[in-house]
Amino acid sequence: QVQLVESGGGSVQSGGSLRLSCADSGYTHSNDCMGWFRQAPGKEREGVAAIDSDGSTSYAHSVKGRFTISKDNAKNTLYLQMHTLKPEDSAMYYCAADPPTTCLGNVAEVRSWGQGTQVTVSS
Repeated sequence: QVQLVESGGGSVQSGGSLRLSCADSGYTHSNDCMGWFRQAPGKEREGVAAIDSDGSTSYAHSVKGRFTISKDNAKNTLYLQMHTLKPEDSAMYYCAADPPTTCLGNVAEVRSWGQGTQVTVSS
C-alpha cells in the first residue's frame, strides 16, 4: 500500500535552505515518476520538480537553479533540497508518485499524494 510521508518542512528566513524528504515504507517507487508539488493559500497546486525512473529531472522555472530533486531507491526516499528560499516559496509541499505512463502530467490524476509539509519563508 502506498503511503508517502513528507518531512523536513519548517520556517526559515529569506535566503535560507531546507531539505524535504518523502519516504514510503509500504511500496517501492523505483519504477515511478516522483515529484514535489506545492500549494499556497488561495492558489492552485503547482508542480515544483519531478524525477523519472531513469533519474531525469525537470523543474518549474521559478525554482530552477535553487532547488534540486533527488531520490535514493535503496531507502525508497525522495528529496528536495531547497536553497536561496524566497517568501514566495512559502506553501504546503506535497510529495507525489505516478506511473511512468502518466508521469505527473495531470495534477488531477496523480495516483498518490503525501499529506504535505509546510514551508514558510519570512522576509
